[in-house]
Formats: sequence, structure tokens, C-alpha cells
Amino acid sequence: QQFMEIEPEMLAMETIVPVYFAVEDEELLSIYEQTRAASASQGSASAAEVLLHTATANGFQMVTSGAQSKAVNDWLIPSVEGRLTGLGGEDLPTVVIVAHYDSFGVAPWLSHGADSNGSGISVLLELARLFSRLYTYRRTHAGYNLLFFASGGGKFNYQGTKRWLEDNLDHTDSSLLQDNVAFVLCLDTLGRGNSLHLHVSKPPKEGTLQHAFLRELETVIASQFPEVKFSMVHKKINLAEDMLAWEHERFAIRRLPAFTISHLESHRDSLRNSIMDRRARIDTKALTRNTRIIAEALTRVIYNLTDKGAPADLQIFTDQMQIQQEQLESVMDWLSSQPRAAQLIDKDSTFLNTLEYYMGRYLKDVKQHHVKADKRDPEFVFYDQLKQVMNAYRVKPAIFDLLLAVCIAAYLGVAYVAVQHFGLLYKMIQRLSLKTKQQ
Repeated sequence: QQFMEIEPEMLAMETIVPVYFAVEDEELLSIYEQTRAASASQGSASAAEVLLHTATANGFQMVTSGAQSKAVNDWLIPSVEGRLTGLGGEDLPTVVIVAHYDSFGVAPWLSHGADSNGSGISVLLELARLFSRLYTYRRTHAGYNLLFFASGGGKFNYQGTKRWLEDNLDHTDSSLLQDNVAFVLCLDTLGRGNSLHLHVSKPPKEGTLQHAFLRELETVIASQFPEVKFSMVHKKINLAEDMLAWEHERFAIRRLPAFTISHLESHRDSLRNSIMDRRARIDTKALTRNTRIIAEALTRVIYNLTDKGAPADLQIFTDQMQIQQEQLESVMDWLSSQPRAAQLIDKDSTFLNTLEYYMGRYLKDVKQHHVKADKRDPEFVFYDQLKQVMNAYRVKPAIFDLLLAVCIAAYLGVAYVAVQHFGLLYKMIQRLSLKTKQQ
């Protein structure tokens, strides 16, 4: 928790020397233990012992390979969209379900983003699977189009969503976003806790479909999951800030009714942008429960079940249509097993191709959407050389070379004196031997 609190400060500060982050392993721990032992032994030793230890102790020289980092001018952020078409005509309202897939942290290669926002993508894919089955049969086909969008660049002010909206609203004559959007549901950090919060920029008005969804969330939670604390959090959009708080604000700026559902009460929670957001922090039961809450409320809205007299405690997704916890677990394992920082993912990455394939199993018209950098005035600058190999060389301190030189000099001095004495002794023996022969 302390690391996550200082991580934003580390991202914003300049350092004189480079700072590297690595996964803890046996070799790294060995270096750490030897360094710590060397430091601890000097605290209670005599001056002579300190001097001797300083001369003989092992040190480590850390060397990295690779060139200096350079700015990437042609970076690209991909997103994936797919849809389920409703039954009953071309002018059907559309419900948009959105989650950003990228992760963020002080070290991109260690940013696995399990809760933020692997959990949101997991819920999005499970909703796609469930509603694809409902939309397979004519008698269970709803009168709403469902548009699913796995957005990229979420951690960079939701760039994928921003450009996607521009392309659909400004650069085309007709799209599902232009025609009739009922509401946009953004999924963010849903893998922990016993609370859910619906974040809105403007409270929904009574009689609207977004208000009906709010009401259905309250109904499902109160009747089926009373242990969950639910609230609506109203926060106005602050355009003076460099970064938007939640993804739904991108849609609200374009006057589309939108909200974000999350177990976090504040967008400033350090969990959203930390390399400590790992798989172990995910509560799979809570993720499954939250998926079911959203699925039940969304189904009650688009099928108008409350007005049709359906009881509040009616469980829709049961038996063969139940939420599959094992599938949610496997998707979470896949998502959190790899770094998903926006700088590391391009249109040909294995992760993106797998995500596109997975969405293609359940949705129609699945395709990628790409955001390219504006070379004249880029909003963000990405750099290469984000991952390097560091070698640790065991070295002796400089004083060791001096001590070794003194020892060698002393040895040579002793040898020289010994040779000189041996020469004199040898001459004396020769003289004595000569005198003996003469006698």
C-alpha cells in the first residue's frame, strides 16, 4: 500500500540516476542478502575489522545492455469492437458496453493490471458470451442492439475511446453511436470488495433508460445480494484537468448518456495505476458476483421485466445460462499473465489477436480500430527500450587492488632479500669448501 501511494510521485519526478524494477528471484535476493550482510557487519566492528572487511568484501557492479531510449513517433493504439443486432427493425436503440484493456504503472513491463482493468475486460467478455446465447433464438431476442468495445489507451486519457467517438460521430454518415444510444455502460475495477458504485457525470432523469438501469441495479442488489453496498457517485467533468476521471466522461462530453460501474468509490484510488495490481489481489467470487449483478440488471432493462411483473428476486442466469466462474478465472489468468501497457501492444500483438478471436466467437462484425499518433502535436510520447537485461558482476573494491599491490610488493621484497641472503650464504659456503680442500 505504501508503494502504491508513492508510485504516482515516482512517475512524476526526475532522478539523477536511472531506476530499474525487476521481478524478485533467487539471484536478486542473493545479491540483496550479501549487500545487506556487508552493511550490517560494519556497524559493530572495530576499525581494523572494518578496514579488513572493506578490503576483502564482495561488491556488485550492475550493468545494463541496450541503447538510450528514444521517442517513438509512429505509435499506434488498437481497440476492438463487436456487436449483437437486436430484433425489430433498423432504428433500435443501442446499449454500448465498454472496458479498456490496457494497464499502467511505473514500469510498463511489470504492469499486469489485474483489477484495473483486467476485471472489466473479463466482465465484458462474459456479458458478450451470455447475451450472444440470448440473441441466438428469436423468442429471446431483445429489441436493443448491443455494441461491445474493448478500448485501448484507457490509461492515456482514454485515447482509444476518444478517436472511436470521433470516427463514429464526426467522420461517418451512419453508425450505431449516431442513430440511437440508450446508454453507455463502462466497466472498471470489478474484481474485489463488497461494494459497487455507479459513477455519473449527471444524475439520470426519471423515465429514461439509464434511470431504469440504476433502479434495476438497486433492485437486484437489495433482493439477491444484500451484503453488497451500492451507491451512485455524482462527479461533474472537470475539463481543466489534464486527465479525465472515468471512461464514461468521454461519452458524456459528446452528450451520450453514460456511466461507469466500479467497486472503487474514487477515481484517485492508487490501485488503478500500479504495478502492484496483480492476479493475487483478485477475488474471483466477488468478480463472479459483480458480473451476475450487472448481467441481471442489464437483462431486466432491455427485456423490460419489471414492468412486465417479474419479481425482484427472479434469478435469470441459472442452470445452463449461469455465470461461469471457471471461465472468468481462466480469462483473468490469461489477462494478468502478461503486461498490457499501451506502449507494448500493437495491432499484431498476440494479446490483441487473441482478444479479437475471443470476441469473434460471440459477436458479429468484430474489427479493430486504430489510433495513430499525431506527429505534429502528439498528446502523448512513447519511448522504446522499456525492457533491458541487467547483469550483476561480482567485483572487489578499489582498496582491494591497493592492498593486493602492497602484498605483492612485500612478497617480492621478502623474496629479493631472501635471494640476496641466499647468495651471500652460498658464497660463504663455497669459500669454506675451498679452504677445506686446500688444507
